[in-house]
Amino acid sequence: MINAASALGEGIRMVLRPGARRYVYIPLLINLLLYIAAVWWLVNSFEGWIDYWMAQVPSWLAWLSWLIWPILVVAMALAVIFTFTMVANAIASPFYGFLAERIEQRLSNAPVSDERSLWQQALDGIRRELHKLGWMLPRMLVLFVLGFIPVINLAAPVLWALFSAWSLAIQYLDYPMDLHQVSFTRMRELLRRRWWTTLTFGGVVAATVWIPLVNLLIMPGAVAAGVLMWRQHYRTLALPEGNEAAARDRIR
Repeated sequence: MINAASALGEGIRMVLRPGARRYVYIPLLINLLLYIAAVWWLVNSFEGWIDYWMAQVPSWLAWLSWLIWPILVVAMALAVIFTFTMVANAIASPFYGFLAERIEQRLSNAPVSDERSLWQQALDGIRRELHKLGWMLPRMLVLFVLGFIPVINLAAPVLWALFSAWSLAIQYLDYPMDLHQVSFTRMRELLRRRWWTTLTFGGVVAATVWIPLVNLLIMPGAVAAGVLMWRQHYRTLALPEGNEAAARDRIR
């Protein structure tokens, strides 16, 4: 059975093969430009952010400043990297949708049944990204608000890490599910039913996006990995209940 780490490794290899690379070049260029802009902005703003947040620490917690400072650094870094990844994926989503379709075709040795035109698929992909943003942004706002609350904000890095892992799982598992016309609401239900698989997959992706420049290749690789995870762990769940056992037999 394929796990999250092996799926990501295989996914990266798959997107570098002929036939898939063309769906990677443009998103890679877009992400590189965004990455340069994000690093420049982060370098110029980070110190000011830290000074501001350290000034908000109550005087009775001043003796814990040695612990609060690194916690704030980790929490802000997680927030910035997650936001960068979210924006980059939103811009590159039409290309990633085509990439997921190409990977699915290669794995199944058959064309994917989709009556939509290329333009319609691209527009639907953008709408799907907006749907995901609509789910993520309110939760991000809650995490930011919790960051203002003394003591509770000490848990911010853990909360951001868990949220990032789950959100990135949604991000990359959504491409194959959208390809197979699984609604966003239904997708979230399937992810909850395989919650540990979902969390570990998102966690592996979240950990690797910390690697400078390499993370630009992680994104398309995670799209292919999402297709592999869909086929192994979620596809049978998306079928009517009576067809699940038969589908598992066919997969074996």
